[in-house]
Amino acid sequence: MQKTSNSIGRGRRLTRKREMSTMKNEITVGIAGLGAIGMPVARWLDDGVSGLKLVGVSAANKERAKVRIEDFVNSPKVMELEELIDSSDVIVESLPPDCFESLAVPTINAGKTLIVLTLTSLLNRLDLVDTAAKTGAQIIAATGALVGFDAVRAAAKGKIHSVIMKTRKPPKGLKKAPFVLEQGINLDNLDEPLCLYRGSVRDAAVKFPANVNVSVALALAGIGPDKTRYEIWADPAMDRNTHEISVDADSTRFDMVIAGVPTEENPATGKLTPLSVMATLERLVAPLTVGS
Repeated sequence: MQKTSNSIGRGRRLTRKREMSTMKNEITVGIAGLGAIGMPVARWLDDGVSGLKLVGVSAANKERAKVRIEDFVNSPKVMELEELIDSSDVIVESLPPDCFESLAVPTINAGKTLIVLTLTSLLNRLDLVDTAAKTGAQIIAATGALVGFDAVRAAAKGKIHSVIMKTRKPPKGLKKAPFVLEQGINLDNLDEPLCLYRGSVRDAAVKFPANVNVSVALALAGIGPDKTRYEIWADPAMDRNTHEISVDADSTRFDMVIAGVPTEENPATGKLTPLSVMATLERLVAPLTVGS
């Protein structure tokens, strides 16, 4: 699993950057999805980022998308996914989980760079990593709401004994999770913390596909989704999405607590997530990068 995780987001990064920079002065970027993640990233690119150019966006509701970007300085074209892939060097995936394959498969087949946010869906299609190796594509797993990935990846080069993650979210951010709906769990009048799940990251990704992308990123960086232990809590006392992580390895032991502020548009998404995409894009063109 470590070999697979190390290939995601790093595969042929330097090669791809050189290829794109020699072909043109700017790396063209397309964004699939204009929600709580895609919209801030699109606006940031429109404000002007040296070396990056937003050429297109795609959304289920194209008329609404056109309205949302009409005040942009350089309004990108609203495209179908096929045109978006053809027009872009790098595609940012910020779609609902059930739309992941419709973008990821043709993007990887076309040899493009895909920045993935819906990591729960990627977990079910890790065969795309092998396809990327054949087509020259690159998959970058955005780390979203977590910090400390450099340390986890470095520790994975040795022996990691255990990785445990506990997530606590305001109940409203978990109300639409498939597991909560299927089990008929009422989170509206919760007056104390409720543990909704305890087990592996792989199983959690099925039960909470829109809520546990951060745990999948942690698992892919470390010891894999079957060995990484995970808990998710609905906590009415929380106003932030809080993640507690403990890593025990032969080279180090560390604990982290991250308390992310939820976005107004989607309480299941933290404000740090679109910022992490911006940082990922900036690394593609930056003359100096810090960290792996």
